[in-house]
Amino acid sequence: MSAPLRLGTRRSALAMTQSQMVADAVSAASGRDVELVPIVSEGDVNRASLSQLGGRGVFANGLREALAADRCDFLVHSLKDLPTLQPDGLVIAATPAREDARDVVVTRDGTPLGALPPGSRVGTGSPRRIAQALRHNPRLDIHDIRGNVDSRLARVRDGELDAVILAAAGISRLGGDLGGLRAEELGLAEWPTAPGQGSLAVETRTDIDPEILAALAQLDDEHTRVAVTAERTVLSALDAGCSAPVGTHAAIADGDLRLRAIVYALDGSHRIGIDRTVRLDTGYAREPGSGNDADAADDGGSITRAARVGREAARRLLERGAADLVPRESTT
Repeated sequence: MSAPLRLGTRRSALAMTQSQMVADAVSAASGRDVELVPIVSEGDVNRASLSQLGGRGVFANGLREALAADRCDFLVHSLKDLPTLQPDGLVIAATPAREDARDVVVTRDGTPLGALPPGSRVGTGSPRRIAQALRHNPRLDIHDIRGNVDSRLARVRDGELDAVILAAAGISRLGGDLGGLRAEELGLAEWPTAPGQGSLAVETRTDIDPEILAALAQLDDEHTRVAVTAERTVLSALDAGCSAPVGTHAAIADGDLRLRAIVYALDGSHRIGIDRTVRLDTGYAREPGSGNDADAADDGGSITRAARVGREAARRLLERGAADLVPRESTT
C-alpha cells in the first residue's frame, strides 16, 4: 500500500479548509490518501502590518522551505500571497477553478461603503484596499488590522470597527456564515482585487514522482490559469510586491481575455488604469506540471498570450506614471 501524500499548509482555519478541499481532490485523482502537514509561516508569527512586511513571500517562504526539504510532497497557497518570481526547483502544478474574486465590505447594518458617515472605522491591512476605500469614501477612519476572518468579523460585531473589507472567496470557503453581519459585494470593474485573488496554487518540486505530478495536474483549470497569468504578469512587470496598491482582474469571455489593471496612490487620491483585450487561440498548449505561470505554454499559446497582455498593460501603466505610485520592492 502506498504511503499517504503529504500536503503542506498554513495553520489558519481558512488555509486548513481550502487545503482539505484540495487534499480530497488529489486523493480522488491519485487513489492515495492525503494527510495535511501544518506549517508555520513568517506571516503567521510576525504581526507587523502588511505594508511593512511587503512582498517578500512571508506567507509562502516557510512552506516552500518545508517542501524543498522533503517534509511534504506539495503545498496549497492562496495565489494572491505568492511572489511572482518562481523559485528554482519548484513548480505550480495546478491552479484549480477560481472562487469569487471580489472583495466584500462587512458591516452590522448593510450600509454601503460609500455611504458610511465621516469617521467610520474601517479595518483592512491591505494597502490596495486602503487606497480603494479612501477613493470611494475619503472620510473613513482606516484601521490597519491583521488576523483571521473570524477575529476580523468579531471586531465589527463587537463595535470596535464599523466595517471590515475581506475577500469573498475566504468567507465562502469557510461556509459563508457572517453571524448576523451584512456584506456588500464590490464589483470588479470599479474595484479590481489582488492579482490571483480567489485562486489557489498547488505547488510541488520539479523532481517529484511523475505520477504525483500528473495527479496534481488534473486539478488545473484552464481559464483560471490563463486569467491569473495575465494578472500576475502585470504585478511582475511593474516590479511591485504582493502588498502593492495594484488591483487587477482578468477573465475569459467569448474567446477573449479581458484584463483591467489599476494602480492607486496610497491615500486613494489618484489612480491610473488600463483595460486590455486579446483574442485567445483555441486550445490550451501546456504539458502537465509545467505550470510556471507564463512559462507554462508553448510559444503562441493561451498562457503566452496572457503574459504578453499583462506585460503590455504594465508598460502602458508605467508610461502613464504608475512608477510614481507603486512602491518598488523585491518580489522574491
